Amino acid sequence: MNNTHLSKNNLSQINFADERVDGADKVTGKAKYTAEYNLPNMAYGVFVTSTIAKGTIKNLDTSKALVAPGVLDVIYYANCPTVPGYLTNAAERPKNVFEWRGHKVLYDNQVRFFGQPIALIVADSLENANAAIRLVRAEYESQAFETNFDLVRKDPTKLKGTVNYKRGTENAFKTAPVFVEAEYRIPAEVHLPMEMHATIAFWEGEDKVTLYDKTQGPKSTQTTIARTFGLQDKNVRVIAENVGGGFGSGLRSWANVPAAVIAAKKLNRPVKIVLTRPQMFSLVGYRPQSWQKIGIGADATGRFIGITHEAISGTSRYEDFREGIVNVSKFLYASDNVDTKYSMLPLDMSTPVWMRGPGEATGSYGLESAIDELSYKLKMDPVELRLKNFTTVNPENKMPFSDINLKDCYAYGQQKIGWKNRPTTPGALNENGWLIGYGMANGVFGAGKGSASVRALLNKDGKLTLECAVSDMGPGTTTSMTKIAASAMQMPIEKIKFKLGDSDLPPGPSQGGSGTTSTVGSAVDLACSTLKQNLKDLAIKSVPSFANLKSDALEVKNEMVMAIADPTIKIAIIDLLQLSPEKQIDLTIASTGKTAEQLKFTSNSFSSHFVKVAVNPKDGTLKILQVVTTGDAGKIISPKTARSQMIGGVVGGIGMALTEQLEMDHVSGQIINASFGAYHVPLHSQIPPTDVWFVDKPDVNMNSIGAKGIGEIALIGFAAAVTNAVFNATGKRVRDLPITPAKLGFKAKA
Repeated sequence: MNNTHLSKNNLSQINFADERVDGADKVTGKAKYTAEYNLPNMAYGVFVTSTIAKGTIKNLDTSKALVAPGVLDVIYYANCPTVPGYLTNAAERPKNVFEWRGHKVLYDNQVRFFGQPIALIVADSLENANAAIRLVRAEYESQAFETNFDLVRKDPTKLKGTVNYKRGTENAFKTAPVFVEAEYRIPAEVHLPMEMHATIAFWEGEDKVTLYDKTQGPKSTQTTIARTFGLQDKNVRVIAENVGGGFGSGLRSWANVPAAVIAAKKLNRPVKIVLTRPQMFSLVGYRPQSWQKIGIGADATGRFIGITHEAISGTSRYEDFREGIVNVSKFLYASDNVDTKYSMLPLDMSTPVWMRGPGEATGSYGLESAIDELSYKLKMDPVELRLKNFTTVNPENKMPFSDINLKDCYAYGQQKIGWKNRPTTPGALNENGWLIGYGMANGVFGAGKGSASVRALLNKDGKLTLECAVSDMGPGTTTSMTKIAASAMQMPIEKIKFKLGDSDLPPGPSQGGSGTTSTVGSAVDLACSTLKQNLKDLAIKSVPSFANLKSDALEVKNEMVMAIADPTIKIAIIDLLQLSPEKQIDLTIASTGKTAEQLKFTSNSFSSHFVKVAVNPKDGTLKILQVVTTGDAGKIISPKTARSQMIGGVVGGIGMALTEQLEMDHVSGQIINASFGAYHVPLHSQIPPTDVWFVDKPDVNMNSIGAKGIGEIALIGFAAAVTNAVFNATGKRVRDLPITPAKLGFKAKA
């Protein structure tokens, strides 16, 4: 809604058809989130966590905790029931069981990172469970550990999983008449959605379990639990109707999920586990710390001669997590010579995970910064340099892009930000005593289309219900799917309901990687097309005035079936359904991935971000004055929710550029800023006026609805736009995020 004050009286004046269809439930509190469910006889679990970074537990004394008020059990490695998926020997596991991926909670006495869960206290109330934490005594045998990324990465023997790529000549950038070579660093960053991760588990007999869980993928969580505990998929139900943000943290199951299932089975009653805010820093992933080295060279006209991109990112000691940091450099710009190298660096920390714009957000920061640096060496406008190397064919796989409209994004961004005012000499523009600078950068992310099934039920009242086991962590999936159906059926949006967030519904993808609208939206569109065909067939079969007509001579709109050539030949859908034996139409349609024709193209979403900044020359205080963020994401299904996604990306990008940094004490291995008070996300006052614009051109080579993803490109590239603007304002290049006055050469205030 617009930023206007809404009283109880004028709520009725709003046209809610223009808003999010689930908006009213969420702002009034009607929508329930995982931790808000309360079941009869429910118990509460809290984790006791390690106070060392690496070693073994010699003894865990739970005696005092067990006799504390309300405590029902303390579960740890010595008394944890056998979990089939925890068995490391494949021969010992049943055929339908896979080994648990990552850290096996409550499994053994090994400590792999500071803050690792070592026991689960289960009590009759959350208060009693929390009170018993201090009564558990752990005796450790500590081992030497490594958490210092910057120090450890300098030893090449510590790296693993190195992957090389080469097209053309290696290090060709060094042969160019003009080139730059620089290193870029990004610290570890944390997702920090408002809703903390939570799970409620309860068993019905020996082989059936239901979970309420904060997950971005109800079906993936169902599969994970089924394969871990040796259950049939149909006997695992996962409910995640509302998800209060994820940013990637909900794309896999963390310790709270199996722990709740284990405890519920052991105690034979429902168990709820809600992570604390500090635990959200160490138990549900993070963007891994990374180092990049990029070399890029061009001829005198700005044509790229070569790009070399090397990257290292952190992972845990017990699990490999890799990202596509170098991938963007392979294909975003025309260059015959590209070589990349990527390696992982194992550390004694918990496992990282995908975070909004995974890999590409990190890699684009380095690439787009290096291109900006090259533009100054060439004395060339940064936009013109990108235009010089624009391509409609993916240089990596030689396939044409299904669509690419970055030139339109450039034109709009330049005009709206006032690019003509950008000084060609850094530090030359001053407004009211502040140094002014302009910067821009691009973002790109793969546009995928996977498989999904949708059930469509058109009942005797003419109301349409659609169902799919996808989740909605905030981008407005419910609204988008409802709008796709309303457009396809040409019927009022108020008569359509989209149900999601339950693994019992037809299978849908996890919400991540900007593929939900394309995948589920295509299934919704196909279901509606099939539904319309069924209505036409029913009319021809059951209504005499339609008997001599072909189905392609009919149309479905305005809740009626009618002849195209003679609109007087028509029947209302509700009347037509009365002629059906079932009085309704109930069908389930599966939509697969890309067709053979669509596979002839490579598909991506693109963005271009423009930023105007001001820097105080006295103390280095930095303000972002204006943002213009543009997206090339095919057809925009829901303008309001699409705009919100782009603004969210801007906010996340400002945090990435200016404030966010996970801080470690390398003496203890502990995260030392695990709170909102110490880990600085952007404040409202730091978010400037933001102009969001979309090309809004259907990508007809992508899918039937012409839509591509938005969530990732909203963030990817934005941090580079800020650092590029800061250089334009000050002449000082920051290659180590976040930007601070100290990195601009200003002393810290006393």
